[in-house]
Amino acid sequence: MEDQSSRIPGENNGASEGGNVEENSLSYLDLTSYQLHDLDGIELPPSLIELDLTTNRLSTLDPRIALLAQLKKLSLRQNLFDDAGIEPISRWDSISGLQELVLRDNRLTKIPDASIFKSLLVFDISFNEIPSLNGLSKVSNTLKELYVSKNEVTKIEELDHFHELQILELGSNRLRVMENLQNLTHLQELWLGRNRIRTVNLCGLRCIKKLSLQSNRLTSMLGFQDCVALEELYLSHNGISKMEGLSTLANLHVLDVSSNKLTTINDIENLTRLEDLWLNDNQIASLEGIDSAVAGSREKLTTIYLENNPCVWFL
Repeated sequence: MEDQSSRIPGENNGASEGGNVEENSLSYLDLTSYQLHDLDGIELPPSLIELDLTTNRLSTLDPRIALLAQLKKLSLRQNLFDDAGIEPISRWDSISGLQELVLRDNRLTKIPDASIFKSLLVFDISFNEIPSLNGLSKVSNTLKELYVSKNEVTKIEELDHFHELQILELGSNRLRVMENLQNLTHLQELWLGRNRIRTVNLCGLRCIKKLSLQSNRLTSMLGFQDCVALEELYLSHNGISKMEGLSTLANLHVLDVSSNKLTTINDIENLTRLEDLWLNDNQIASLEGIDSAVAGSREKLTTIYLENNPCVWFL
């Protein structure tokens, strides 16, 4: 609501024209992109529910944040926080009702202690320098979205208690094996692009709707057969030579197998809901049989992308 949100509070403390809106009625404060080194001189109304400090120059936490007892969302994205700078938040019991904590794009080398946040739903520690998921076991089992992309993580671990997790982002790390996912029975989105994974292992998960394994080291598409709820599958930039294991994925809308080593189009006859099919940058020599391959999805299919294949060089 416009009368409850503000940029840096001015002299009127957010008062609207023709009326008095007291500062303690402010629920959302957006201080994005002010290049602030600290929050000196900026009022933090005790009624704040959301505080956005994205893209500043902060390296220490203002202790007044600890007094915002109604705070639900806190974004410290793209600042200069290191482990010591963020550590005080682990003792701020007054804001233990926090539901969303964003520490993306800072200078962290370990997962902060977030154990006091018993209702946490979203935790984002992407774009840091974290080598291990050690510490996630202390994060509340209420978590629904976890983002740890662009770090230096080598092993999937300490996720067993996240029974309500719906989104897991671990792209751009150093993972070699898909493991320890079996308890994430409500997981709907799994993002593992830009790792070093060679084999698909979804540990029996069946509810996933979006899955990305782009830019890994896959040579086979086998392993997705049981993911019958899958709607989007991204496998570009791997070493896959054969389309297979797709016939059970009746709910698939998007299939991206571009930049692989495919020579033919196979196993998509049953994909009647397919809308986008990305096959560019492969080694498909002929369009023969493509009509029958996409016959089942003809009513839904809007995109077939075949650029940079031998079959289109002379068209």
